[in-house]
Amino acid sequence: MQVSSLNEVKIYSLSCGKSLPEWLSDRKKRALQKKNVDVRRRIELIQDFEMPTVCTTIKVSKDGQYILATGTYKPRVRCYDTYQLSLKFERCLDSEVVTFEILSDDYSKIVFLHNDRYIEFHSQSGFYYKTRIPKFGRDFSYHYPSCDLYFVGASSEVYRLNLEQGRYLNPLQTDAAENNVCDINAVHGLFATGTIEGRVECWDPRVRKRVGVLDCALNSVTADSEINSLPTISALKFNGALSMAVGTSTGQVLLYDLRSDKPLLVKDHQYGLPIKSVHFQDSLDLVLSADSRIVKMWNKDSGKIFTSLEPEHDLNDVCLYPSSGMLLTANESPKMGIYYIPVLGPAPRWCSFLDNLTEELEENPESTVYDDYKFVTKKDLENLGLTHLIGSPFLRAYMHGFFMDIRLYHKVKLMVNPFAYEEYRKDKIRQKIEETRAQRVQLKKLPKVNKELALKLIEEEEEKQKSTLKKKVKSLPNILTDDRFKVMFENPDFQVDEESEEFRLLNPLVSRISEKRKKQLRLLEQQELKDEEEEEPEGKPSDAESSESSDDEKGWVEEVRKQRRLLQQEERVKRQEQLKEDQQTVLKPQFYEIKAGEEFRSFKESATKQRLMNKTLEDRLKLEAKHGTLNVSDTTVGSKQLTFTLKRSEQQKKQQEAEKLHRQERKKLRRSASHLRSRPRRGRPFH
Repeated sequence: MQVSSLNEVKIYSLSCGKSLPEWLSDRKKRALQKKNVDVRRRIELIQDFEMPTVCTTIKVSKDGQYILATGTYKPRVRCYDTYQLSLKFERCLDSEVVTFEILSDDYSKIVFLHNDRYIEFHSQSGFYYKTRIPKFGRDFSYHYPSCDLYFVGASSEVYRLNLEQGRYLNPLQTDAAENNVCDINAVHGLFATGTIEGRVECWDPRVRKRVGVLDCALNSVTADSEINSLPTISALKFNGALSMAVGTSTGQVLLYDLRSDKPLLVKDHQYGLPIKSVHFQDSLDLVLSADSRIVKMWNKDSGKIFTSLEPEHDLNDVCLYPSSGMLLTANESPKMGIYYIPVLGPAPRWCSFLDNLTEELEENPESTVYDDYKFVTKKDLENLGLTHLIGSPFLRAYMHGFFMDIRLYHKVKLMVNPFAYEEYRKDKIRQKIEETRAQRVQLKKLPKVNKELALKLIEEEEEKQKSTLKKKVKSLPNILTDDRFKVMFENPDFQVDEESEEFRLLNPLVSRISEKRKKQLRLLEQQELKDEEEEEPEGKPSDAESSESSDDEKGWVEEVRKQRRLLQQEERVKRQEQLKEDQQTVLKPQFYEIKAGEEFRSFKESATKQRLMNKTLEDRLKLEAKHGTLNVSDTTVGSKQLTFTLKRSEQQKKQQEAEKLHRQERKKLRRSASHLRSRPRRGRPFH
């Protein structure tokens, strides 16, 4: 059991700890409990209180005896009997559940809304009936006086299904494009739906007319909040006849009195995540609002934070057990969370032993395991001469070292080093000397790379320190001490090139300033050579460190013009040298080898091929269709059919033409031969 405390409010996590696999035998489980301390100390409040992969929603029946939860994978619902502290039944479903509602006092009547538009009804024996809504649903509520189910989702209409008549009724037409959440007031039956435009529309089910609209998106924007998109309504909850809480997708919770269109209080979670659920705790006048990261409990009158709960995994749903201090959570993990907060109320009747357990823990607070132990590494053991104790009960291995009894550690250290007080005294004297040295002028140690830049930064830092002493200004972090810029003063690749064109144009006065810094560098190098072995090097006089006054704007412009003229002159000289080199060079002809079987046409053909390869596929297809090598036709199914004709080389074309002529000549010879045979012979027969 893990205990956390915030604002002196203790929260007991009853679901933390190792879970044992189901396939383990009872004998092995008992053996594990004897050996493993974590398994022995864990509290398994409800047996198998988990899902295979993820739990999406969790609810408690009205009589408080059953806890129902849905999750994946595969999609399923599990019902836990709190009186037996175990799983009562499990039913697998066809698709994932968006949300569900328990219509009866126990588990005998349940309605599931699936993510494939199906609504599934379950009775005590199992599946009962299944129907479908026109659009994808996101939430629904049950109106007990009329037996109507109100479904909202990806539509402007609110669908109504009457369970008494067994048929759909005329839907309610809202002004929104889509609706996210809905709720029905248990006192007077007012139906409210939260829209994607950030408004809440209230309807009277008796006359099926809208009675009011609240613009929550506009009221949720405060002076401190940063919003990048339009807030939509993500959670909605009534409390009593006149109170209502609205959660937005940007992480704000608005408390309304139904008699006013302005919120009484706006509470920001400061995470920017959508509010998943909102609950009211009447005994302490608290509001429990949860997003995927944190559950916050705050006073509904003042907005002051009471306590907060931040689980290890993301939250999907939160359920407050009625009339108790127990909180159930559905997480993005197999285990479902069980938290007990004694300040909110007593433990439920089926686990009343929790009150006695928490009282004993508060009366007898146990010291942590590591209070009486000292962590030592292997090197420390070598220094103390205790390496022979490795593997004995005196040392307990942990990570890269060992835990040993603090009393043993002090005894051994006193025996090994009896002059510890003398060392302590010397350390104190050394610290005092270093403090006095810090007040004197110290030698500046400059890096190997970008020395001038480092000197400039040191001077600027000294000037800033002088100004902060006079004026109370917040000091900014220095680049030299920042690890992110450490490479700039170590790697030679980051050396500033002062001869580059950009440097000379952007820093017109760099020549004067660099000369001054170079003098200072020379002086510092001389001091390093002279005072390398001395403890207290003398600094430079303050007169040498005084900075010169900066030039006016006119001088700066003249300096820039001068640098530009110098750069142009250098460019001209480079061009002339390049021209001389080009004139001296003698061009030689280049020869290309043609492979066997190829013909040389021209260089233009290769250039046209290169241009064709650079074109897009669409342009190439158009060009091929123009030349006749591509044929596009429609099929009977409605799709397109492309037919490509392969290009032939000139040699293949000539060979094809020759074959064609040869075929034509053979045809002519055959025709002439057949004509001669068919013609009758004239003259006398041969004897």
